[in-house]
Amino acid sequence: MNQSYLFKAFFIAAALFSFTYSEAQRPSGPPQAATAQGAPAGNAQARPAARTTTTGDVHLPIDTVVRTQHQITVKGQRFSYTAHTGMQPVWNEDGKTIATLFYVYYTRDDVKDRSNRPLVISFNGGPGTASVWMNIGYTGPRRLKISAEGYPVQPYGIEENPYSIIDVADIVYVCPVNTGFSRIVDKTVDKSRFFGVNADVNYLASWISAFITRNDRWASPKFLIGESYGTTRVSGLANRLQSSEWVYLNGVILVSPTELGITRTGPTSDALMLPYYAATAWYHKQLPADLQNKDLEEILPEIEKFTIDKYMPALARGGSLSEGDRNSIAATVARYSGLKKESVLQNNLIIRPNFFWKDLLRDKGFTVGRLDSRYLGKDQMDAGMGPDYNAELNSWLHSFTPAINDYLRNDLGFKTDLKYYMFGPVYPWNNDNDRTGMQLSSAMMSNPALHLLVQSGYYDGACDYFNAKYDMWQINKSASLDSRMDWKGYRSGHMMYLRKDDLKTSNEDLRAFFKKATPAPGTEIKYPDLN
Repeated sequence: MNQSYLFKAFFIAAALFSFTYSEAQRPSGPPQAATAQGAPAGNAQARPAARTTTTGDVHLPIDTVVRTQHQITVKGQRFSYTAHTGMQPVWNEDGKTIATLFYVYYTRDDVKDRSNRPLVISFNGGPGTASVWMNIGYTGPRRLKISAEGYPVQPYGIEENPYSIIDVADIVYVCPVNTGFSRIVDKTVDKSRFFGVNADVNYLASWISAFITRNDRWASPKFLIGESYGTTRVSGLANRLQSSEWVYLNGVILVSPTELGITRTGPTSDALMLPYYAATAWYHKQLPADLQNKDLEEILPEIEKFTIDKYMPALARGGSLSEGDRNSIAATVARYSGLKKESVLQNNLIIRPNFFWKDLLRDKGFTVGRLDSRYLGKDQMDAGMGPDYNAELNSWLHSFTPAINDYLRNDLGFKTDLKYYMFGPVYPWNNDNDRTGMQLSSAMMSNPALHLLVQSGYYDGACDYFNAKYDMWQINKSASLDSRMDWKGYRSGHMMYLRKDDLKTSNEDLRAFFKKATPAPGTEIKYPDLN
C-alpha cells in the first residue's frame, strides 16, 4: 500500500513525545559493566555514557562501549553471551565526527572462529523509530514480557527469549540518527545529510563498514534484516554496501516490507489490498460460511487469483464497466472483504484502508487495527470514514517503552540521562528518487551469493502481505532469482513475532535461511556453468 499511510502513523506516534535537544536531568555516574547476576564482567569496558555537565546539559557520549555477560538457553542448550552496548561515530569525508549511533551487539562467548558465523545487522523503520522492536521483540536474547498473543501485561519487564537466533548468529541492533540514543554531534551539519531515503543509506553504509572493521567481522557471512521502513533501508544498503564499501552480503531479510520505491498507482494500488481484507475478515469471522469454515491459507490463493485476474482489470475499466459486470465484481469483493455489497458499490468498487478498518465491525461498535488487524479499537462515534486512533500502536508503546528503558540502563549497564527516542525527530524526510527495490534487485543480480527472505503477517494493513509479494515479482521480473528468494506468511500483523507461535516459527525460518544462504567452505561464488 502507499507509504503515506506508514508515515502518517509515524506522525501520530511522534506527537506523543516531546522532542528536545536540551535534556538536562539528574546527575548520573558512569555505567558499571556487569553480568546478568550483577558481578563485573571479566572483559568489560566501563566508560562514562552520559552525564550532566556543570552547565546542566546532558553529556553526549560519542565513542563508548559497555560490555556485560549473560546466559541463555536456546533449543535446550545453555550458553553465555556478551552484550556490547555503545556508541560509534559517524564521520564525514575528512574524518570529523558529525553524529554518533547507538547500538547493541550480542556475541556468543564460546565461538572461537567467527569466519563461518553469521553477523546479522538489524534495523527497524519509521523511518524515525529505534531498533527496540526487533531487539526485545524478535531475534534478541531477551524478550518483552507480553501475553502469548502479544498484548501488554504488568509488571513490565524482560525475560529470556528461548527462540532467539543468538545460538547461530551474532546480532547488532543499530539506531539511526535521532532514534534511540543516537544524535547529531556537529549541529552545523545540514540535517538533509541524514534524513532522506538515499542520505540514510549513504551514511549508514559507511558506519556499517567501520563497525565490521572494528569488530573484526570481514570474514563472516553477513546479513541485513529490516522491518517496515527498515526494509527500504536495507534494500538500498545491500547495493550501496556492495558498490561503495565493497561489503558483499549473503542475505537480506525484509520483515513487513514497504513499497520499496516500486510505483503502484490506480487499479494496481486499489486492488492489491483485497487479500489482506479477506484475511482480516476471516480472523473476525465476517466471511460467508463456505469461506469461514476453511483454513485461512486455503482460501487466500483463490482471492489472490481473483485480485490479479478479475478485480484489477475491472478497476482499470472504470466507468466503462457494464452494470452487470459492476454488480458481479461488487458482490465478489463484498464476499471476500466481509463488507456489504452496497458499501462496495457506493465506493466505486474501491475499498480504502481507512474505510475498511472502520466499517468491517461497525455494526458491532468496534474498529480494527491498522498495523495488526487482530486488535480492536473503540471510537467516540460509530459513524465516520476511518478510526480515531491506532489501537495496536498504543498497545505496543504501552509495553515496549518502559521495558527497553529499564533493560538498557539496568541489565546492560548503559547509564544515561539521554531520552531514548522510540520515535525521533527525523523530519522533513526526503523520499525523492526512492529506487531501493530495484537497487536490491541489482545487488542480487551482480552477487550470485545474495539471497532474499521476505516475512509478512497476514493481518498487517500497513505493509500488507500481498503487496510484499508484488514487490518480489517486480524485483524478479526475469524470474532468474527464483532459487534465491523466499516468502513466509504468519498469522499475525506488522510485528508478527509478538504472537508466540509466530515468534518460534519466524526465528526457525531465519535459521533455515542462514543455512541456505551460507555456502559450504570452498564453494565457488558464481553463476552455474552452461555445460
